[in-house]
Amino acid sequence: MKHCIHIFAVLLFVISGSLCLAQTEQSNAKEDFKPAATNQPGKEFPKVNSEGRVRARISAPEAKRVQLDIGAVKYDLTKDENGVWTGDSNPQDEGFHYYQLWIDGAAVPDPNSLYFYGAMRRGSGIEIPAHDQEFYALKNVPHGQIRKILFYSESTDTVRRAFVYTPPGYDQDMTNRYPVLYLQHGWGENETSWPKQGKVNLIMDNLIAEDIANPFIIVMAYGMTNEGGMGGLRNFDIQPFQTVLIDELIPYIDTHFRTLTDQPHRAMAGLSMGGFETRLITLKNLDIFSHIGLFSGGSITPDDVENTPGFKEKVKLVFVSYGSRELDRGRGWGGDPRENTKALKEAGINAHFYVSPNTAHEWQSWRRSLYELAPLLFQD
Repeated sequence: MKHCIHIFAVLLFVISGSLCLAQTEQSNAKEDFKPAATNQPGKEFPKVNSEGRVRARISAPEAKRVQLDIGAVKYDLTKDENGVWTGDSNPQDEGFHYYQLWIDGAAVPDPNSLYFYGAMRRGSGIEIPAHDQEFYALKNVPHGQIRKILFYSESTDTVRRAFVYTPPGYDQDMTNRYPVLYLQHGWGENETSWPKQGKVNLIMDNLIAEDIANPFIIVMAYGMTNEGGMGGLRNFDIQPFQTVLIDELIPYIDTHFRTLTDQPHRAMAGLSMGGFETRLITLKNLDIFSHIGLFSGGSITPDDVENTPGFKEKVKLVFVSYGSRELDRGRGWGGDPRENTKALKEAGINAHFYVSPNTAHEWQSWRRSLYELAPLLFQD
């Protein structure tokens, strides 16, 4: 199993590594830059223009070289007479991106940006306005809550943290019970990622307000039980996290929240590594989960169905998604996900395949995937 996860990590590295190109020539940028929505309060930079270019600025009078590192490409900044460095990137895909600055060979967060947890650290992130950003915009609609919980894990002898989204009205009608989606982050991220980068609560609030999705609870937990730096995924074993999830977290949630505790009302989904975790855990626990969602995290094959007793009877939904640029660069782990999902559908399984247009292995793909998945969940 460790070997399988290592293969998955290597494949993702190869796909992403193909993007690590030398700095490309920049054309003249359109001068309609505006401060990014992800800036620290009152900070003018970084800015984004209508082409999706990022303009960064930092004061570093003694530095010899400063670069903006975004989208796996480094862009040289230019120093003025006051020791202030400024420079632009090429156009970026819509949505959220991690980035950093390189100052004389040292990678540092941009002090002008809000910080987000990714790549096993807290660092800079920037929002490139998307044409479809209304689905995760903050609107004047009823809002749910993101609640932080701390629960004791006997198997790891630690107090662990998770975040729980409760839908609008949860505290008003104390008789209602809700289905639950267990939603996992990707490698190098943590339980804060879906609430912050993913905007999970705003996506759900808007879907529920428009009566597109049924209200349900979402639980977001840290998906690793061993700590590790870059490259540490090769040492990750799914079994300890599966124990935390199945034997400790789910009972805690069912005890402390008004949940529907039967298998038809429990789902699991995740992005990248979280999708791979979802696949491994759900296929072994179909008495617990009935809905499966894999975002850029492999797919479920006809062989999986054949080798998993009761799959057709127990699974109510299989949802698989990728960014279009991911599919352009390869089929993903475990064969062609589109063909696998098509084969499941032809076998009579409620299977859906979604492609996020013009995005890669990034948060806009996964925000859109949640937006597409949520209306399909718990339709009974």
